Amino acid sequence: MRRRRGRRPADVVRREVLETAGRLLLSEGMGPFTIERVAALSGASKMTIYKWWPSKGALALDGYFTSVETALALPDTGDLEADLTTQLTAFVHLLRDTRAGRVIAELIGAAQTDPELAAAYRHRYSGPRRALAVERLRRAQERGQVHPDVDPEVVVDQLWGACYHRLLLPDQPLTDAFAAALVRNLVHGLR
Repeated sequence: MRRRRGRRPADVVRREVLETAGRLLLSEGMGPFTIERVAALSGASKMTIYKWWPSKGALALDGYFTSVETALALPDTGDLEADLTTQLTAFVHLLRDTRAGRVIAELIGAAQTDPELAAAYRHRYSGPRRALAVERLRRAQERGQVHPDVDPEVVVDQLWGACYHRLLLPDQPLTDAFAAALVRNLVHGLR
């Protein structure tokens, strides 16, 4: 597709950069991922990209989230156990059945030595994802589905942290049955 001359709106450029970054990351991983390649493929300048993202890791993380956001939706049908099972099973599929699992493992690994990526991971990915899950659990507490003394932050760590554990330390399989058992064991214990 041939681009028209002139400046593209910033929101269009940003969306194209994120979509390009996500595609590149999921097709090739972190190794060959560079801001230069994203710039060339998206038609954005490196200066523009650096204006929005301080490092290749921060851009990679945002590109990753753009690519997987719809798969990570957390429903609220009023049935806590069903909603958590649906979301956790979708998360397991994403980690196990797509390149997204290897990519998030690479990003988590890179964040251990890249402070900008670690900050971006907390503020742009895990923080907002955690807040959604905590809010969902608080609504369940208001409905009487979860005991008021339960700490939603800890529940998030128990559910999603267990999946990350099996992704990063693959001595046990990451399966649908595991996701369902996590939710079942925890929800019944929460009551």
